[in-house]
Amino acid sequence: MEIKKIALGSQGLVVPNMGLGCMGMTGFEDGHMYGPADEQEAIATIHRSLELGGNFLDTADLYGPFKNEQLIAKAISRKRNEYIIATKFGWEIDDQHQVTWAINGQKNYVKKSVERSLKNLNTDYIDLYYMHRLDKNTPIEETVGAMSELVKEGKIGYIGLSEVSSETVKRAHAVHPITAVQSEYSLFERTVEERGVLSTLNDLGVGFVAYSPLGRGFLSGQIKSINDLPENDFRRAIPRFQEAHFHQNIELVKAIEALAAEKNVTSSQLALAWIMSKGIVPIPGTKRRKYLEQNLGATLIHLSEADLSRLESIVPIGTDTGKPYDEFSMGLID
Repeated sequence: MEIKKIALGSQGLVVPNMGLGCMGMTGFEDGHMYGPADEQEAIATIHRSLELGGNFLDTADLYGPFKNEQLIAKAISRKRNEYIIATKFGWEIDDQHQVTWAINGQKNYVKKSVERSLKNLNTDYIDLYYMHRLDKNTPIEETVGAMSELVKEGKIGYIGLSEVSSETVKRAHAVHPITAVQSEYSLFERTVEERGVLSTLNDLGVGFVAYSPLGRGFLSGQIKSINDLPENDFRRAIPRFQEAHFHQNIELVKAIEALAAEKNVTSSQLALAWIMSKGIVPIPGTKRRKYLEQNLGATLIHLSEADLSRLESIVPIGTDTGKPYDEFSMGLID
């Protein structure tokens, strides 16, 4: 399997056309995001990804907090230069390692966060550093100005933003060229298209990275009922998985599965191939080699214009599949 490499943005960063989301590889605070974690299998998955050409890893200081970055440090030791590491800051984490649930984009916090992430990742540089959410109380110019200094110091290679509006991207890009924006994007979640963010990124030469490209697992076809989710899985609390939307979404997935079966691929692979056909880099999260290999198989799929329009007619842009977060988290999207 030869994974295609593409330019992410126009600042010189080249990545595989699919990355690996690592969030689910560790627990989160007291519970787990996506069920129990298995460190050995997670590390084996990161190593297998590299063998197959998938060396673009996505993490954040929030995950754990810090446990996810520390896990990656273990996985990449002695091979640091073979990986492209993206991490994020912005959810404020105090000196007792507690998340305050405030967003902090102040200059001093940017500096503090990067030193912490460098230490946790056991590295002296981060390839791509994202602001995880916009701090609505701090001018974006201050935050990106501080990140720009980190580029000059060699601590980070490229600057990214997450879940931001066109206006924020334009203001940020005027301070320092932005390499990538990461937002949720899938057949089930196309808000960035509806709000014109994708066209702004194209105009500015900024790359786009899609997290939750399988609609938080819905598009895998593995979830047939709410009881298929572990008891402490955070998805049980979000509207997309509530009664009002659940059954409609299952019907949409069945129609996608029928098209996938015609092409002799899985619904996950079809959903990922659709994203890559747009020049967007998906970062499906997995903590198991089996699913990693299946996901990477999507890089070999070619979709014709007819395939793409059939797929988009199943879930037309604007389809209400339910919000991807609870009300608090939705309020933090720019």
